[in-house]
Amino acid sequence: MRAIDFRRSRLSAFLAAQANTRAPGSGGLSIADCKAYALREPVSGREYALLKIEATGGIAGWGETRSISADDVARAAAVLRGRQATEFVPLHAELTALPNVQAAANMALLDIVGQAAKAPVYQLLGGPTRHKARAMASLMGPDDAALVAWLKRAQVAGFHAFLVPAVKPAALNSGQAFVNANRKRLEALRAAGGDQSDFVIDCGAALSPGDAASLSDALERMHPLWLDEPCALTSLNAISKVAAERVTPLGFGRSVTHAAVFQDLLREDLIDVFRPDLLRNGITQIKKFAALAEANYVSVAPYHDGGPVGAAAALHLAASLPNFFAQQVPQPVAEEDRRFRADLAGAGLETATDGYFALPTAPGLGLRVNVSMLGKEVA
Repeated sequence: MRAIDFRRSRLSAFLAAQANTRAPGSGGLSIADCKAYALREPVSGREYALLKIEATGGIAGWGETRSISADDVARAAAVLRGRQATEFVPLHAELTALPNVQAAANMALLDIVGQAAKAPVYQLLGGPTRHKARAMASLMGPDDAALVAWLKRAQVAGFHAFLVPAVKPAALNSGQAFVNANRKRLEALRAAGGDQSDFVIDCGAALSPGDAASLSDALERMHPLWLDEPCALTSLNAISKVAAERVTPLGFGRSVTHAAVFQDLLREDLIDVFRPDLLRNGITQIKKFAALAEANYVSVAPYHDGGPVGAAAALHLAASLPNFFAQQVPQPVAEEDRRFRADLAGAGLETATDGYFALPTAPGLGLRVNVSMLGKEVA
């Protein structure tokens, strides 16, 4: 018998013996139960929900979603109970029928495994590929003056990159007034932010390809990092004219949850920055997308508009991606909302220093959720 065949036969025998001696659902990482809690920030009213998965060994993992119902929790528990937390990849696929649970469960299971291994989640995922993550604050406001004020507060908080809402067109193909309003907005923000500030223009998939092309032309010399979701992904042929004939990078992906859609964007060379929604995809799904993106020289900047548990998951994801660009997090304007987020998951988690987030260093997601803030379970 060849040496390699002998080694394979010994390995097969060992794995078979292990499978026969380990009963299903045994061990400290067997899932015992899951619970959910709905949260609402006091001033902004931003809502999100936390999913808590408990293992039999006493470890609990946390994940985040936008909303979750009692029926979602009950159906998820039926799938998860008795399974091992290390099955986070197959369980992600088995929870496809529960989109409000799928990504949150993925985060929570990785949190459990990381705590058991006494390692941050990004080490389980092969990282870190970096030791800090570029931070991007989302700006909000009814007009340019409010956005400038928000920018200045975010700068004091340590941010250098900003997601700026585009002025909405009055109608499709609205022409020069729309273009001039957006140029004026970006000029005001750049004057307030200085040379160290970078901007992403958030179009919210609300523009026609013609308006997107006009806006790209008008802002090209101001060097935005990219135009975010300039159009809906309904006509790739129309988007291809915007991508092929202009130099301003384009970002897409908030609505993408299937690899086939992303592959179409890559195949047609329509995308420069991939923007998968963290709370719709979860960590391991975005890792798979990012591998496709890396092979096509596309950067990844996950979209996140939720709470601090999701922000923690985003930082572990960022640390594991070779082609990571920047991580967006909400930057609340109200002190009450900022305190709420800090009290919930830790004061330093969403703190930026000179334009970057520090990576969590504690095991799992590195969270210690303040359970006194959770209120009643979703039921």
